[in-house]
Amino acid sequence: MADQATKKPVIRQGWLRVLLFAIVFGVLTLLIAIPAIGVVVAGISLDQLKAETITSLSQTLMTNYFWLIVMVELAVSFISVAIFRLWIDRRSLGSLGWSLDAFPNEAVTGLFMGPALLGIAALLMKASGHLEWTDITWDPSTTFVSLGLMAFIAFSEELVFRGYVLGNLMESFSNKWVALILSALLFAIFHFANPGLHTLAFVNLFLAGTLLGINYIYTKNLWFSFFFHLSWNFFQGPILGFHVSGFQLPSVLVAEPKGDLSITGGDFGLEGSILTTAVSVIALCVLALVFEKKYRQASSSTAPGPT
Repeated sequence: MADQATKKPVIRQGWLRVLLFAIVFGVLTLLIAIPAIGVVVAGISLDQLKAETITSLSQTLMTNYFWLIVMVELAVSFISVAIFRLWIDRRSLGSLGWSLDAFPNEAVTGLFMGPALLGIAALLMKASGHLEWTDITWDPSTTFVSLGLMAFIAFSEELVFRGYVLGNLMESFSNKWVALILSALLFAIFHFANPGLHTLAFVNLFLAGTLLGINYIYTKNLWFSFFFHLSWNFFQGPILGFHVSGFQLPSVLVAEPKGDLSITGGDFGLEGSILTTAVSVIALCVLALVFEKKYRQASSSTAPGPT
């Protein structure tokens, strides 16, 4: 904590640091890196990119170079966060929330949250007749690669949206829930070009951003959100066979959703389903109550008594 005690940020307002970071990060990823992959690797013309920017970005994301996009996002996320954290915030990267003090409990809780919530939503979809699993395929090497990709995505996005964005917003807003809502909104907007996105999917992305950040507003620790994000994506796609935020990945179970788009989520996957909306809202209310009680008691127990 010595760096925080002795150095003041170059820009005092946390919200302004977030605004500048969001502009830089958005330009680097959505306007430079991904379009460059589309033009150089995927064969999308510059004219098409200029005329239909969102459509072209979606087409790029749907190519067979998904792994390259993930690696580029990882590099851009780490470099941009490092530059802003070290030179603008003038703090260490570790202060973003990578402390190992609460690692086991926070990590295990997050790890089981993803399969629990998505498992309930998937079973409800099957019970309503909107889902069939038609086959089982098992390729250990493919599953391992998918796990690695999901880990890179979770690390990149948690570093950016919970570690940097939410962490700085909490310095500007006395109400931690305002900071959480704003960070979740930015998280949803960042996925605006994902293939198959529709209104309900956008709402669920916002709810997901809120769920991923709810532990952070109490602990400022990223282990819960990292493992929650990782298990959510991995269980949803490579295990259950749904699209992951619009992306189709090799999976153990071959899923065939059918029927009402609001139930199946369409091409966006289980994250676009009203069932996920319901499960997410209930989980958010429960976690808010549990964390509020847990950390309020912890803070009161450590507060100095009367002298």
